[in-house]
Amino acid sequence: MFKKPIWKRLLISLAWIISFGGLIVLMSFIERKKGEVLCKDVKIYIPGNQYFIDREEVDNILQVNSNALIGRRMELININLLEKKLKANPFIEFAKVYTDMDGIINVEISQRQPILRLMNRFDQDFYVDQHGLKIPLSANFTARVIVANGYIDELFANHVDSLHTAMARQLFKTADYIRRDSLWDAQIAQIYVNKDHEIELIPRVGNNRILLGDADSLDNKFHNLRVFYKKALPLVGWDAYKVINIKYANQVVGVKNIMLKADSLKAKLAAKDSTKLIRDTIKKN
Repeated sequence: MFKKPIWKRLLISLAWIISFGGLIVLMSFIERKKGEVLCKDVKIYIPGNQYFIDREEVDNILQVNSNALIGRRMELININLLEKKLKANPFIEFAKVYTDMDGIINVEISQRQPILRLMNRFDQDFYVDQHGLKIPLSANFTARVIVANGYIDELFANHVDSLHTAMARQLFKTADYIRRDSLWDAQIAQIYVNKDHEIELIPRVGNNRILLGDADSLDNKFHNLRVFYKKALPLVGWDAYKVINIKYANQVVGVKNIMLKADSLKAKLAAKDSTKLIRDTIKKN
């Protein structure tokens, strides 16, 4: 087996060295030309239909209107610093800033998505986003989310923060469950924490309160409530009960509305897709 002549190996090595050197020269040329490019425009992309932060506010953060960017050489613009300024805004979850060879600075922003508005007993008012983080209210936009108030001890220090109390975490879990179900999202208007630190739900239809208790076994509790809505309320009317108690595992307890002056009655309801019975005990208060 013959070996390749040494001069062929040298030519191949030389070709690789020349190619690599040419690549370095080309990259240096590109970087030099890029550095000479002036910033012509700043394009901002804010997807979604909630506008806690708008183009004008982003312009102010990046100082676009003060000509701090437009007309400057691209190599003098600190892209990482611009990203840090944007991420410092409590309504921005994600920010990406990058440039192109045409002198355009591109800004992509994702806003935080609130799912709950908390009003604690200290008159503080703030949102909780989809990740369970507290964020302040906005002067630009009011999110149409479920509101929780009452005996809530969760404090807010006016910056993005996690939830610290067990009750606040239960409220977040409840609100997240409600928003994911089209029926309950349409029916439940408000969440209230009573003096016994139990969760109550205020429906849009009917003059009653739904006593949830805590955020455990939500699937089971709301399944029982759904059956109760379908089988009991059509017989007696939406305003027959003052309280609908679903905090127990396998039963729904209805407390009669005294204003209706109806007689007490008892009925057993078969839970759909379940062998357990939901007891509907109606008590005259």
